[in-house]
Amino acid sequence: MPFTFSDGFKEVTTRLSGNAVEATLSNELNSFTEALLFTHRGLSGPSSLQLSNYWNIGQSFKVDFLPSVDLFDFFKFKKQSQPKVLLRTLLTEHLPKSVVLELQNLIWAEVTETSIGNISDDKLEQTAKRLHDFEVKPSGTEGYRTAEVTLGGVDTTEVSSKTMESKKQKGLFFVGEILDVTGHLGGFNFQWAWSSAHAASEYV
Repeated sequence: MPFTFSDGFKEVTTRLSGNAVEATLSNELNSFTEALLFTHRGLSGPSSLQLSNYWNIGQSFKVDFLPSVDLFDFFKFKKQSQPKVLLRTLLTEHLPKSVVLELQNLIWAEVTETSIGNISDDKLEQTAKRLHDFEVKPSGTEGYRTAEVTLGGVDTTEVSSKTMESKKQKGLFFVGEILDVTGHLGGFNFQWAWSSAHAASEYV
């Protein structure tokens, strides 16, 4: 499910609504590098939907806005080759300008008009780390209305893996998402529904 926010970050996602970037969302349980979509309520897109399976209310997670770039190395190179350039100008090579401007206010507001050649390596390293490791704390999700998949269901140990028939009630079959089987996005849940239904149909 998409994540929602009630803190100051909600204002950011609202202003960026409709923008999408390739990002890595991660917590202690899992990590997904896919499209991240900003919405007027919070964060959506495949990376958010995937991680929501491993998230509970009250928990935070990290966003890496540029997982394919070593930003500190990138900054150090640009500091030598283009010392008069501003950080926001450099980052628009990789991110939409509107996203860069919002991140600028959140991460390096005190040096927005300072050329990279006049920014200390320590500050550049801190900025790179924040862009790779930006922590957010959702207030919740959009709920079942926009859910792609559901967790939980009938315990698979109580069902025959061959026939999908209940071990407790003869003639009762369970297939698809009513069982406690949840796949990642990308057609896996459809395939499970079709396969389990086919297996059951062989014995009904």
